[in-house]
Amino acid sequence: MSINDIQDDIVTTFDELDDWMDKYEYIINLGKLLEPMDPALKTQANTISGCQAKVWLYAEVNDGKMYFHADSDALITKGLIMLLLKVMDKQPPATVAETDIYFIDRVGLSSNLSPSRANGLASIIKNIKILARKAI
Repeated sequence: MSINDIQDDIVTTFDELDDWMDKYEYIINLGKLLEPMDPALKTQANTISGCQAKVWLYAEVNDGKMYFHADSDALITKGLIMLLLKVMDKQPPATVAETDIYFIDRVGLSSNLSPSRANGLASIIKNIKILARKAI
């Protein structure tokens, strides 16, 4: 499945939810599904600045694909991370680096997150792309 197909699926899922309370509940439930990150990876080097919540992000490349490990101390942030990982995980580094993450605007996250959460989400995306460029 291509990155754009995955993003389109996310847009469809959000379109099926009635209102923003349902959408936030969906994001929180996704956050509960985020696999715990190995505590050894929760280092200062893997901490993302610019987020209201504490966020850690680590990536490795195996067989030409990126595998991301991430965590946060906030459930909504974990859910946002899960959305991003649905799109970016197990993709080639060049694809991750070049991808336009359009689902965020299409589902209305840009306009329905608090400014600090929106800035944090932008920081996470920026760091994912930096890790992808380093892996190319």
